[in-house]
Amino acid sequence: MENRPVKILYQGGSGEIVEKKSRFIATLEKIETEEEALAFIARMKKQYWDARHNCYAFVAGTNQELQRCSDDGEPNGTAGRPMLDVLLREDIHNLVVVVTRYFGGTLLGTGGLVRAYQKAVQEGLKNSVIIEKMQGKLLTIVADYNSVGKIQYILAQEEIATMDSSYTDRVELKVMVPLDRLTGVQEAITEGTNGTARFQVGEQVAFAAVKGEILLL
Repeated sequence: MENRPVKILYQGGSGEIVEKKSRFIATLEKIETEEEALAFIARMKKQYWDARHNCYAFVAGTNQELQRCSDDGEPNGTAGRPMLDVLLREDIHNLVVVVTRYFGGTLLGTGGLVRAYQKAVQEGLKNSVIIEKMQGKLLTIVADYNSVGKIQYILAQEEIATMDSSYTDRVELKVMVPLDRLTGVQEAITEGTNGTARFQVGEQVAFAAVKGEILLL
């Protein structure tokens, strides 16, 4: 079963570059719909009302089926499309980026504009939090104390984070396992504990690992 991680914007950010005295300010925001994207673009245009250009690009949908971009007065194809290309190349879903340009008095040429707008988007992405959303199930592992070390070793090898644990007469560990690896993890733990570990499998959920923590989406 394929469970391809989907890269999405978790927390928007901003970045700025300067090319020949022109300032390019990229601002990113997560979105789900075209209406949300257009509302954000309108806010940025209001915030940066004195800038010469507020170019934008956004993508949304499971397969990035919604794609829009605008050069906002820059020469055709030098801003919006190059910005959109960065989002598509990075394969990030559900986000909008506005790059605001304050003209510095020197023309950059078409190639220079393309590079500047793309560089600004990349700078904004660097200052944002991108996560990989996956489908998984909460797996509760119940075992005796003698098996804990082996189970924790297997989980570490599989790079699976423990969400919760309790220690009473038995040990209970709650872990989030990607859907396509669930069977393999259970088999490894069963083998490693000589069949003494017991499992409870929860409902399917979307999740992501953010700075070592499991986030349910």
